[in-house]
Amino acid sequence: MKARLFLLAALLGASLPVLGQTWSSDDFYHRYRYEAANAEVKTKPVAVLYGDSITDGWAQKDPDFFTENNFVGRGISGEVTAQMLLRFRRDVVALQPRYVVILAGVNDIAQNNGYTTLEGAVGNIISMCEIALANGIKPVLCTSTPANRIPWRNDITDPADKVDQLNFMIQAYAKQKKLPLVDYWSPLADADRGFPASLASDGIHPTLEGYKRMEAILLGVLRKL
Repeated sequence: MKARLFLLAALLGASLPVLGQTWSSDDFYHRYRYEAANAEVKTKPVAVLYGDSITDGWAQKDPDFFTENNFVGRGISGEVTAQMLLRFRRDVVALQPRYVVILAGVNDIAQNNGYTTLEGAVGNIISMCEIALANGIKPVLCTSTPANRIPWRNDITDPADKVDQLNFMIQAYAKQKKLPLVDYWSPLADADRGFPASLASDGIHPTLEGYKRMEAILLGVLRKL
């Protein structure tokens, strides 16, 4: 099973954990997290908001935002882009939304599942976009929210530089492919390229006020579409 999973990920262009790191092939892409919730979706969503803990916490802290706009949240805390790619068909394509809003990359910078490159992370995001387009779903890309520190990885000393590089590559791909882009970074970053404490108390995960700011930014883009 593990060999097949490695082969599948390689074919999809996924960035996998380094050899020797332990993980279970049964839960690497959290295949059961949204199984029941997906079965309950009877109306095609306007958008699936897809990501990691930032998206996961969003649906929990402000569920009315999702209900009122016919959005579905499919974030999983701690996930890197390789894991998101592996569950993309189950948690996005199967729901057939009009849009998928992809916000990802900070956990790759944090090396949550071992060493990976920014190019690998962006490659996974590109693969998600290609799968979405092949299934009649419009991808909406997002710049990463600000991060000048990673509280669970103090040994990573240059996250703000890596966020800048990640965002540059995401913006370049969106421009090249004429895909909608939601820029969270520019209106949210402080002078130190971080997330202000009033908007993200730990420097990564938004407060309710932080999510409210993100909601206004996202809706501004979607309404133009």
